Amino acid sequence: MMTNPYETYKQQSVMTMTSGQILLLVYNELIKQLSLAQKAFEKNDIPEINRTLQKSQTIIRELKNTLNFDYSISNDLSKLYDYFYSVLLNANIKKDPSEIQRIIEMATELKNTFAEADKIARG
Repeated sequence: MMTNPYETYKQQSVMTMTSGQILLLVYNELIKQLSLAQKAFEKNDIPEINRTLQKSQTIIRELKNTLNFDYSISNDLSKLYDYFYSVLLNANIKKDPSEIQRIIEMATELKNTFAEADKIARG
């Protein structure tokens, strides 16, 4: 059976990424899903709102599950992820997008901080 060369390339590129690069991809996906949720709110597309917010919540759960509590910052990140999750859960239940932009901004700031740390760590 022939494999798709693009899929093979994608798989190999992910397997050779550093943990920092993977973390940045995860944050990019979170920000993307939250942005899609905002657009869905503008269109009052309830199924899309639900889909994008649930996907965002899944990403946040995974971020929290991968924390290494040997480092003190992990406790702070855990609390922040709990906050993100709670805000998105309420946004989905109440169909209220008012706090999503704030979560996008905070996630973007975290992503940029991790990108800088990854750059420093890799020299």
